[in-house]
Amino acid sequence: MKVSELFDVRGKRVFITGGGSGIGLAIAEIMADAGARIILIDRDWVALEAAITILKAADVDVHGEVADVTSASDLDSAVAMTSAAFGGIDIVFANAGVSGGPGFLLGDHSRNEKAAIENLDPEFWDRVIAANLGSIFRTIRAVTPALKKQNGGRIIVTSSISASKTELHVGTAYVASKAAVAQLVRQTARELARWNILVNAIAPGPVVTNIGGGRLKQAEARAPFEAAAPLHRIATPEDIQGAALFLASPASRHMTGAELIIDGGAVLGPAD
Repeated sequence: MKVSELFDVRGKRVFITGGGSGIGLAIAEIMADAGARIILIDRDWVALEAAITILKAADVDVHGEVADVTSASDLDSAVAMTSAAFGGIDIVFANAGVSGGPGFLLGDHSRNEKAAIENLDPEFWDRVIAANLGSIFRTIRAVTPALKKQNGGRIIVTSSISASKTELHVGTAYVASKAAVAQLVRQTARELARWNILVNAIAPGPVVTNIGGGRLKQAEARAPFEAAAPLHRIATPEDIQGAALFLASPASRHMTGAELIIDGGAVLGPAD
């Protein structure tokens, strides 16, 4: 297979949740640049409209739907509208999610009493689990009938390195939600292989986005994460683009239930 064929996604219909900004928009941009047709899903109409404007300026075939990924009916409606507009879906990026807030240690390694397990608000816990785990389940559930019908497709989930490691500076609800997401990816990959539906995950370390109110745009908030990674920086959304294209393309045609870590070496531990 030639290189041009390995990464060929021309004409593919790509459904992206959380597509209005951050990682979702970066994925949309690289997929569009490679010739794909884009469907953006986001609950924030203002962000969604701005993202659509950016893509249309580059002459991209793009469609947007306002939907809350914690709502099964919203997602079912978005999939139905997408199928009607584009005739189906080929590639799904289940990307939407929220922050779990700071962890039980602050940047200076003092205790953060607000994040202590006994002080966590159960309603906050439920919101994080719903947004990070429930949304992935609902997205996979909503798109699977369409992918089964055409006997094939890709589902690519935005997970996190928090899925497989404990954290000091990341909220407990977030860590728990992403661990469950990682297992959901493996479970559904095994179940859906019969229909040639490949389910894989991208597991970033911290990424500078608007999540958590854009907390990681502040140097002070980034500092402990930068110190913990051998490359001494945290990711930008553009750092995720290569993995997204790889998992969406024929280059990964024999991968399912896998996880690609993009973290500057953070899971290895600090270096010099």
